[in-house]
Amino acid sequence: MRSLSIVVSLFVFWLLLSGHRTPFLVTAGLLSALAVAWFAHRMDLVDHEGHPVHLAPRALLRYWPWLIGQIVRSAWAVTRIILDPLLPISPTLVRVKASQVTDIGHVTFANSITLTPGTVALEVDAGEILVHALTRETAAELAGGEMDRRVTEFERAL
Repeated sequence: MRSLSIVVSLFVFWLLLSGHRTPFLVTAGLLSALAVAWFAHRMDLVDHEGHPVHLAPRALLRYWPWLIGQIVRSAWAVTRIILDPLLPISPTLVRVKASQVTDIGHVTFANSITLTPGTVALEVDAGEILVHALTRETAAELAGGEMDRRVTEFERAL
C-alpha cells in the first residue's frame, strides 16, 4: 500500500511540475516514479514513519484546512507588518509547551510552526519547542496552545 502511494504521489508531483503530456514523457515520468519507489523499498525507507499514508485522511479532512487558514492569516499579518512604514516588529524567543508523545507528533508541531509565516521552530526538546516569533503577539498566540492542542488531537487519532 505504501509503495503504491509513493508511486502515485511521485507521478502526480511529476505531472504537476513537468507540464508535458506527450505519451513518451508521461511514460518516462511513470517509470521514474516506479524506479524511485523501488529504490526506496530496496533501501528499506518505506515505513509508517517515512511515508505516513495512514495519516492522510485525518490530515486532509481536519488538520490541513485549519493549518492552511493559519498560514493565510499569518501571511496577511506579516505582510501588513512589512508594509507598515514603522515596521512594528518585536522579535521574540519563546519556549512553547509540546504535549505530543510521538516523534511524528513533535515533527508535525515543529513543522506547523515553521510553515506559519512569522514563526520558526529552532529547537525541539522533550515537552517543549524553542520558537522565534516576529512579534510578541504572535509568540503569545502560539504559547496560548491552540496549535499544540490540534496537533495533539491529530496525533491521538493515529
